[in-house]
Amino acid sequence: MESKYPDAYISMGLTAENLAKDYSISRLEQEEFALHSHKKALSAQCNGLLTEEIVGIKTDANVIDVDGCMRETSIEKMAKLPPAFLKDGTVTAATSSPLTDGAACNLICSDKYAEEHGIGGLAEIVSTAVVGVPPHIMGIGPVESSKKALSRAGITMDDVDVIELNEAFSAQSIAVLRDLDIPTEDSRLNIDGGALAIGHPLGASGARILGKAASLLNRVDGEYALASMCIGGGMGIATVLRKYE
Repeated sequence: MESKYPDAYISMGLTAENLAKDYSISRLEQEEFALHSHKKALSAQCNGLLTEEIVGIKTDANVIDVDGCMRETSIEKMAKLPPAFLKDGTVTAATSSPLTDGAACNLICSDKYAEEHGIGGLAEIVSTAVVGVPPHIMGIGPVESSKKALSRAGITMDDVDVIELNEAFSAQSIAVLRDLDIPTEDSRLNIDGGALAIGHPLGASGARILGKAASLLNRVDGEYALASMCIGGGMGIATVLRKYE
């Protein structure tokens, strides 16, 4: 089966290598992007900006209420790592989202339900979009899904105050940002760092970035947020949020 339909069995790492090659993204560019994500995440953690988003887990010994994935790193440390997926590749463990466990929860309800139960909302869902893309470049999925979600919301990227893009890989993220004409150091992008620093627990990441976008929208007192991510197998998904009034 795999020999007949190889695209259905391609590893996520190889799809990142494909995008790095197609978009001529150097290893150094990928490492610089990952380093920036780590710096933002560490800064957010050190300044207590993540506290209200984390529910502690009680164990017999203590309470775990700090994300354990964030760490100091450097370009020099990253440069010493071997390619992770191809012998002559440019994608390494440092430029891939780390293996992590995680959980996230969002409460989505109607205005009526919120009013009846005294729930103060963070944001409202304005539009969503899901698209299909070639499996061997699945990471590019957020491009068309974001464009479609923005169009359905009747706004442009210039109207967006918060951008949460799931960082599956540096190369994947950079390729998406290039196609969306967003600078890699745009101040709206992954304000508290992204999955390269925080981790990418597959079943929880969608809920995490959606909740994060809603939280950040209130912190920066913005109006619109865009949350998007790629999907293994060849898809992209995006959601536009508006601050709840």
